Amino acid sequence: MAVLQSIYGEDAVKIWRPPLRSGSQSPDREAHGINMSEPGTIRYEVTLTIDAPTPHVGEESSYPVIILVSLPPTYPSSSPPQLQLLSRYIGPYGVDAGLFGTVLRTFISRGAVEWTPDSVSVFDGLEWVKERCAEWLGERMSERKVGELLREDERGRTGDTHDDQRAVIDAEGEGKRSARAAREPPDIPTEMPAGISIVEAEPIIDRKSAFVGRACRITDPSQVPIILAHLMSDRRIARAAHPIINAWRCRVGNVLHQDNDDDGETAAGGRLAHLLQILEVDNVLVVVTRYFGGIHLGPDRFKHINQAARNALELGGFLDAPDEGTSGRKQGKARGHGKR
Repeated sequence: MAVLQSIYGEDAVKIWRPPLRSGSQSPDREAHGINMSEPGTIRYEVTLTIDAPTPHVGEESSYPVIILVSLPPTYPSSSPPQLQLLSRYIGPYGVDAGLFGTVLRTFISRGAVEWTPDSVSVFDGLEWVKERCAEWLGERMSERKVGELLREDERGRTGDTHDDQRAVIDAEGEGKRSARAAREPPDIPTEMPAGISIVEAEPIIDRKSAFVGRACRITDPSQVPIILAHLMSDRRIARAAHPIINAWRCRVGNVLHQDNDDDGETAAGGRLAHLLQILEVDNVLVVVTRYFGGIHLGPDRFKHINQAARNALELGGFLDAPDEGTSGRKQGKARGHGKR
């Protein structure tokens, strides 16, 4: 404890005692789920400070998180420590089961913190948890920001705000909505072609605009319009200023088919096509959705569009080394949507 106090501060580390209900000798429900059965276990709580990756206006730059550290009597000789998330919220965001489980499995999950007998590893575990909490917080903040942009975008499509939208269109057409963006999604969503799985990268946010990259493997050019129609059946995508900026390349036999679409963002589709060409990626469709926040980004918007596309390609494993016996590059493991 003394070592951790010297790192995190004396007040940040203290012995943990289960809170009692008022007028009762039994632990409060906050202690539920904590293993109290093993005698000799030492428990203390550590308050970590989680820095927000990109705090938005009105949001704090850091938030406290309380971690329970349990040291069984056989630690460190033959048992690892156990970490548990006591905080129910990180800032304004309620902690979900996924993050709770991630913290709980710190020393037993593959890819987490490796523990070996006789090794003191509490600090390593706490720092790993701190990184996971910061990543989780960043995701929640991005989701919230994209939601705000969607609502602003929807308000911009109705009432007198149409005149305001026209006022922010610059000479290059930035701020002008694509023709597709004015259409309502169909009542019955278009089905995704069999075997197609879309990966979606984290949004890139700059001056109230958001750029979301998606990518998927294709085997025939005829799949492209169906996939794009499927994406446009999602209201979150259809309401964007530029829902489906895209480019694709598909090799059928010895013939390479390719095409692109700016979707109202001048020259953006051609830039995506050039990206696929220099990366030598075949049999892939990449789509970028741009939510316009009312502030012109100028040339920076093309940088973000390309980066959003590249992030999706990387997430989907399309930039891995070529796989023998297949055209293009092989697809690695990635988080995917599957059928939406």
